[in-house]
Amino acid sequence: MSDRVMTTLGSLELPNPVLTASGCGGTGRELAQFFDLTRLGAFVTTSVMPQARAGRPTPRVTETPSGLLTAMGLPGPGIETFLERDLPWLIEQDVRTIVSIAGNSVEEYGELASRLRNVPGVAAIEINVACPNVEDRGRMFAWHPAAAASVVRAVHAHARPGVPLFAKLAPDVTDIVTIALACVDAGADGLTLINTMDGMAIDPETLRPALTGVSGGLSGPAIRPVAVRCVYQVHAALPSTPIIGVGGVASGLDALEFILAGASAVAVGTALFHDPTAGPRVLRELEEALAARRIGRLADAVGLAHKPAGYVPPQVRPQEPEKEKL
Repeated sequence: MSDRVMTTLGSLELPNPVLTASGCGGTGRELAQFFDLTRLGAFVTTSVMPQARAGRPTPRVTETPSGLLTAMGLPGPGIETFLERDLPWLIEQDVRTIVSIAGNSVEEYGELASRLRNVPGVAAIEINVACPNVEDRGRMFAWHPAAAASVVRAVHAHARPGVPLFAKLAPDVTDIVTIALACVDAGADGLTLINTMDGMAIDPETLRPALTGVSGGLSGPAIRPVAVRCVYQVHAALPSTPIIGVGGVASGLDALEFILAGASAVAVGTALFHDPTAGPRVLRELEEALAARRIGRLADAVGLAHKPAGYVPPQVRPQEPEKEKL
């Protein structure tokens, strides 16, 4: 692996910027059938909750012309089984692991952070604030700066010092920059942008909503322009805050677009469902894209789209003009 694609997320140094998106790589065992997970920058777990959950009844997934609509309900075994079975397996494989956590109250997030505090092998914690707040009529924490900040503050208070915290934000808000600022002020070391967008499909055969939960989270290529916009806006406001870009990454050029907007890493999600090897492929294509543009290091491309026209960083080697023929 070339040093040119090394990246840092707060205090976490990664050999490359390609991660899995939470919920799309299973426990890791599923993807490990197709490639060595250590080839990823890091593996992001499915969001772990305090108790086991069966999730919503089926149908909870439906295809759209340019992505997926899902209303899974965060199914999972709960923190106990995760700590006993899933995380130890990832550690045994030497996989750099970012643990995603989710809860329905501020106290639940704090409890999860406490459970992870003395557990080895946790490279970082991703705080999924796109969960209904049972204490606020079920409105998502991610919709309000104060609510999102309260979750981050609770995790920061209970997590092991030095473990980077990334708040994963939802795009269905009036001003994502305000929420991002609130999360960073509350102790987030970085941000994951974005979670799925709220969408809906109706089955023309049954004449009813295609999902049992009526609406669901839209992911895939359809949301990439929105995700890139969010990354660009937040990087402009918080240029020193590391961002993980998520939303429709299916190629190296997709990844490069996020990096130019200001992301220090990208997460591959929906693409994994039809191409389980998408992670290593995206990384290879990204390296080729950087080389084709004579960009010496990934770090030199982060936020490059914010630079004035004509700006050429020192690491970009411009092509030498051809010598005149005699």
